[in-house]
Amino acid sequence: MLILRNATLATMVPGGTAYGLIENGALAIRGSDIIWLGPESEMPTSMSVWPQENLGGRLVTPALIDCHTHIVFGGNRAREFELRLKGASYEEVARAGGGILSTVTATRAASEEELLASALPRVDALLAEGVSTIEIKSGYGLDVETELRMLRAARRIGEQRQVRIRTSYLGAHAVPPEFKGRADDYIDEVCRVALDRAAEEGLADAVDGFCEGIAFSPEQLDRLFSRAAQVGLPVKLHAEQLSDLGGAKLAAYHGALSADHLEYLGADGIAALANAGTTAVLLPGAFYTLREPQLPPLQALRDAGVPIAIATDCNPGSSPLTSLLLTMNMACTLFRLTPEEALAGATREAARALGIADAGSLEVGKRADLAVWDVREPAELAYRIGFNPLYKRYFAGTA
Repeated sequence: MLILRNATLATMVPGGTAYGLIENGALAIRGSDIIWLGPESEMPTSMSVWPQENLGGRLVTPALIDCHTHIVFGGNRAREFELRLKGASYEEVARAGGGILSTVTATRAASEEELLASALPRVDALLAEGVSTIEIKSGYGLDVETELRMLRAARRIGEQRQVRIRTSYLGAHAVPPEFKGRADDYIDEVCRVALDRAAEEGLADAVDGFCEGIAFSPEQLDRLFSRAAQVGLPVKLHAEQLSDLGGAKLAAYHGALSADHLEYLGADGIAALANAGTTAVLLPGAFYTLREPQLPPLQALRDAGVPIAIATDCNPGSSPLTSLLLTMNMACTLFRLTPEEALAGATREAARALGIADAGSLEVGKRADLAVWDVREPAELAYRIGFNPLYKRYFAGTA
């Protein structure tokens, strides 16, 4: 049992004050859960004998949630970063055998232990910024055994660190060289086999895909998502990053948790997401790294009432980003989210994008996954660039 008192609480509960703010607040933790919060003057007298921590007016928010990462991988793609700076497009690099496929080569050559060891420093960078939950995708194996190896390494991160891991099977990330020109065969002979194995072994919490001209068509992904439904896994989708192939409509049709990227999302896709209740996950790190000219349709998403989350998209190629705080700033400066939308996108809406109901806001009955910040105003979290004001992180009630 613990009382956190003399704090400003940004509960992120919608419908009230901005940020769901409670000034001069207190919060009570028993075990792993929040059991009371509100103005300190209204705290039940029975709690006055509990251990207390005076936070000195600091800000408390839900712990941050990174709802889209590819944080387990082999090698790096610094060389391709140089090529893009010399004028090569992301698609040109990919078609020349670089891009995702270069990471596939390095990942296939890495053991589970090596994948885990290389991922942990990236994970630690996120935890140091108050992150409590990380989604991790496979997708750099593109064969059955390497895809499963990536998912096992991701699961082990949750055993070695105080962090909640959600895994997404992303076998439909790219067509491997051995299936060049045979994307349909790859879906049937590799993706579905690995999906079934991942489901049987409990390695995946969701199924993802990349709907793009350099990856897979809506028709191919429809077959994979239908199989996901048969094995009881929800779906997510990389959609409309480089063009509009109707991926968002496909995601909505399958009741996807989220559709991610969305720079080229059109009006019909927005309507489909709104009707399905699918969360839009915006990824400013990839937009920034690739120097994309097309902004996601933020105002249209707002107008349609589509929930908007943000994430680092941490990956070796298009978003080598391991700071969710910087992501919040980039979401504001590049995409014009408000600081409140950015914080909601990294907490409440990120939880929604993962199908997590017990985190993302400060409410009675939710997990005590908290971040305590050395700031006075919530907007400071998105305002600063390259500065980490985290004072303390609580994971399931434990600092």
